[in-house]
Amino acid sequence: SKLGVEGVGLLRAEFMIADIGIHPKEAIKQKKQNHFIEKLANDLEVFCKSFTPRPVVYRATDFKTNEYRSLPGGKAWEPEESNPMLGYRGAFRYIANPDVFNLELQAIKKVREKYKNLWLMIPFVRSPRELSDVRRIVSSEGLFESSSFKFWMMVEIPINVILIEEFIKVGIDGISVGSNDLTMLITGTDRDNAEVAKAFDERSPAVLWSLKRVIKHCKKHGVSTSICGQAPSVYEDLVEKLVRLGITSISVNPDAVPRVRTVIYEAEKNIARGR
Repeated sequence: SKLGVEGVGLLRAEFMIADIGIHPKEAIKQKKQNHFIEKLANDLEVFCKSFTPRPVVYRATDFKTNEYRSLPGGKAWEPEESNPMLGYRGAFRYIANPDVFNLELQAIKKVREKYKNLWLMIPFVRSPRELSDVRRIVSSEGLFESSSFKFWMMVEIPINVILIEEFIKVGIDGISVGSNDLTMLITGTDRDNAEVAKAFDERSPAVLWSLKRVIKHCKKHGVSTSICGQAPSVYEDLVEKLVRLGITSISVNPDAVPRVRTVIYEAEKNIARGR
């Protein structure tokens, strides 16, 4: 928070929830919901307090089933999947298990009583209908009643790029491109597989086309655009391209902040001079 950044582009839920030490379904079964909500709210408050009034974009849980199974009590609740990457994860889970998603929403509400800089981002949304269903759940908790609350969506599946106009129509304030998953799913390459990792390229023409398309349509509708994932922390030429495309923010690793700020500054200076 002392690095001169404009906020937190993506605050992961997973580390905080793992630290609670119990699978959320098991917490509900044991009637430990309040402990779960309290612990998550306390962890969220650490970030909101440090960054206020700058926004903290909290990405709701995107544990895959194999990761959820490793939590205490998880094996009783999680199926074994042959391909968790494309399985029971993201927005689909919130709709299937609104009671679990509600624990996160209660923690957000609790923190927002004191800090209005906490926003929510939904990961791995497979269709506009899914986004609409999740938005309805969030709305039922009254979060949209506050004008300072912002509702974002991750863009990390090709369908998010192809149907971006339809997702925007559902009602989002911003998007953040998850460049890791998006690259994997566009190029069909598992970056964690050493056999094919060298084919993983976040600067592939197909990925760049996707970024351009999403930013263009979001700009047209006044929707904020951002990017997370490893790419902007590593590739300075990509950062410059994104600035020229009109991206509104870039989320990077803390150690990359000074260098990337300089790249953004130079890119904006060149644009202003017509270069």
